[in-house]
Amino acid sequence: MSKNHLPILAVALLSACAPTAKVPTTTPDTAATVETPPAAPPAPVDWSRQADEFLTGYSTEYQRLYTQSSEAEWRSNTHIVAGDSTNAVATARANEAMAAFTGSADNINNLRQLLEHKDQLQPFQIKQLQTALYNAANSPQTIADVVKRRIKAETQQTEKLYGFDYKYAGKSVTTNDLDELLRKENNPQKRQAIWEASKAIGPTLKDGLLNLRGLRNQTVQALGYPDYFTYQASDYGMSREEMMTLVRQLNDELRPLYRELHTYARYELAKKYGVKQVPDYLPASWLPNRWGQDWSAMVDVKGVNLDATLAKKGAEWQVKQAERFYQSLGFQALPPVFWEKSSLYPLPKGATYKKNNHASAWHMDLNQDVRSLMSVEPNTEWYETTHHELGHIYYYLTYSNPEVPVLLRQGANRAYHEAMGSLMGLAATQKPFLVGLGLQDPKAKTDQTQTLLKEALNYVTFIPFSSGVMSEWENSFYADKLPADQLNAKWWELVKKYQGIVPPTARGEQYLDPATKTHINDDPAQYYDYALSYVILFQLHDHIAKKILKQDPHATNYYGSKEVGTFLADIMRPGASKDWRAVLKEKTGEDLSARAMVEYFQPLMVYLKAQNKGRKYTM
Repeated sequence: MSKNHLPILAVALLSACAPTAKVPTTTPDTAATVETPPAAPPAPVDWSRQADEFLTGYSTEYQRLYTQSSEAEWRSNTHIVAGDSTNAVATARANEAMAAFTGSADNINNLRQLLEHKDQLQPFQIKQLQTALYNAANSPQTIADVVKRRIKAETQQTEKLYGFDYKYAGKSVTTNDLDELLRKENNPQKRQAIWEASKAIGPTLKDGLLNLRGLRNQTVQALGYPDYFTYQASDYGMSREEMMTLVRQLNDELRPLYRELHTYARYELAKKYGVKQVPDYLPASWLPNRWGQDWSAMVDVKGVNLDATLAKKGAEWQVKQAERFYQSLGFQALPPVFWEKSSLYPLPKGATYKKNNHASAWHMDLNQDVRSLMSVEPNTEWYETTHHELGHIYYYLTYSNPEVPVLLRQGANRAYHEAMGSLMGLAATQKPFLVGLGLQDPKAKTDQTQTLLKEALNYVTFIPFSSGVMSEWENSFYADKLPADQLNAKWWELVKKYQGIVPPTARGEQYLDPATKTHINDDPAQYYDYALSYVILFQLHDHIAKKILKQDPHATNYYGSKEVGTFLADIMRPGASKDWRAVLKEKTGEDLSARAMVEYFQPLMVYLKAQNKGRKYTM
């Protein structure tokens, strides 16, 4: 397709630059030299029309190849058979075809040529062209061999990541099993063994990750980006330095609250595990999460832990109920394809293949084919996750409308997608909402302080991990070329600095603990998305509670509010066709800020300071 457009643009440029010539001619009668009249000046190039023609053809082919790639990736994530490379080969082939198109030299030349005349283009056209050029940097065919090797390496890494056979107590276990054990086991020695089992995959991923670093950096360097981290940050319209300044600022703003939570957790967990000497730093195996990113399972608030209630209703009820929530706000029912093709529940015992158990939402064709990959079980954690993933799904459906071009069918920025999902997860766990669903007794006395504590042990403890450890490590890994013999040491240095966590035993360079985090491998150099999303979600929630519902932000019920639905749909409908900063300012009246998040948890600070009186602070 792009080959049809390059000659058009080239001819137009040549015509525009051609000089007016004097041509000597001779007639039979006079044999005299006669000057011909000057040629008429060439018609000016209509660059806006050229852009429209190019984008029409480009978008059609982009959508076709994107769909093929999505289908192949879906298969690789939902049907993993040890030793069978069929899916890997098919996925690599589909991704290579996508890369060959988005990164073709013709397309890159056309895009650059059109953007040289952006003063004659419409903002909507410029946004699409810039998006296409950004996409090209991920697969420039000027270095086709490097791109092909990167795609192959990524496919192999994904299959290795999700096909790993975790072992605990001599038996094969899933990551869901390990997570459940870490939430419930009280014996410190057993907890350490569980935690170590969860890290066993790391060494198997080291060579692949180092290879991918080189390939990812080389890929984007072909279009002028110094490294892959810088490339990812540029999608926000920010430099690497600006992004790191932003996430560090976010950590600083929340540090006082995190310090109180950290001190509280050290003393409470030491008491729980029967350890008399309270450690200065939290052993990683003490926490109810493999990476210490979510400590909320430490607190069991009566009525907030819904496991027993949800177990009676079953996993399917949770997904259906999440759909009913969105419908109550005015959104459409999920399309039939969601129910027909999603992979929503754990594989049955004895299944001859594996699947990726990490929850995700998929926009298969950039239109109405939406699916979710989950392993839903009837418990509180999956109840929240289900509402979160459907937030992504409804975002996809809302901006898949005729006003939004295919290339701009994505979140206002990457964090917006996570913000929308997390916002709905938060809303679905507040007491008035739960009471309305019959999941909580309206007469039950709920300790508001303990509820806030549980929420803080989720949202606040996540910030040092996401904007601190993950962002700093990947910045160092990609941009600063972190040496291969310092990967694990750097990780634990950051974990101690930002989270106040240390490993239960020595973790030398024979391990690769950062690679045990899914996103390090297959969704790299953008984990700050999740941190920024939490800031945005509290800004949105603060506005909804105070300005729309006129309710306490700690006790809201979105259910059935069409006004809330309209507010959210107005944010989601434009996709990436509007600047993310303008969207936030327009809808909430303020710029990106942790104000709302800090304010939401302010009542908890009084409680924590009282609990920590006389205790030793180490952060």
